[in-house]
Amino acid sequence: MSTLALRLRPSLPWPLWPALGFLLLVALAVIVPGWLATDDPLLADPVNAQLPPSLSHWLGTDQLGRDLLTRIIYGSRYSLLISVAAISLAVVVGTLLGLFAALARGVVDELLSRTVDVISAFPDLLLALMLIAFTGPGTSNLIIALGVASVPRFARVVRAQTFLVLSSGYVEQARTFGLRPLTLITRHVLPHAIAQVPALATLGLGTAIIGTAGLSFLGMGPQPPTAEWGLMLAEGRNYLRNAWWIAVWPGVFITLTVVAVNTLGRYWQARFEGRQP
Repeated sequence: MSTLALRLRPSLPWPLWPALGFLLLVALAVIVPGWLATDDPLLADPVNAQLPPSLSHWLGTDQLGRDLLTRIIYGSRYSLLISVAAISLAVVVGTLLGLFAALARGVVDELLSRTVDVISAFPDLLLALMLIAFTGPGTSNLIIALGVASVPRFARVVRAQTFLVLSSGYVEQARTFGLRPLTLITRHVLPHAIAQVPALATLGLGTAIIGTAGLSFLGMGPQPPTAEWGLMLAEGRNYLRNAWWIAVWPGVFITLTVVAVNTLGRYWQARFEGRQP
């Protein structure tokens, strides 16, 4: 193989390219849905209800005559933003808990670690469902419930990494130079302790998307007539025999999004661990 061919060969593995392309389309749907769909996702047209996929309606229409492609495009806003907000909450809270536990040590570390163990004893979806049962359905409560359920995975990683960083030679050397504790933590400890968090957050985002769809399917998230993937799945389950496309297409987009996000997350994780992606 020539040197030119080696230079032109992409450095990223081939499965990553379609994943990135699909995530770019999803990002456009979230940021500027009007570029991809011009119809109103809430506009009902009973005359054209349950139409199969065609040139006029690429993915068909639902039980109220609303264009499915339009609703899926606009629904990505709710599904993705709820998931991103939940993971962001989990990253912030988990990082602070893990860092504080490792720095405090002793009784504080033991208390926080046992609390995290209790939370992680429950499956994420079950714990989120229990929290929503107390707080009630709604978008904000869904974000908080999914975020709290995801905190343990970040708290454990940051705590373990903080212990490793604190025992490293350059931190000991920085202490001998007389750096203030706050400067030592923000400049030397924290950046290294959270190095694995981006890859972990990307993998967690896939889980959050499934959790968002699952809880919305159960009626715990956004309420009708909101265009949200899990809610669309719930609305279409009663029409599987007569109009399969109402429930199938939202499920397909949930699956493709999760696969694309997990592909990106596993690539980042492999790079962090020094393995060949």
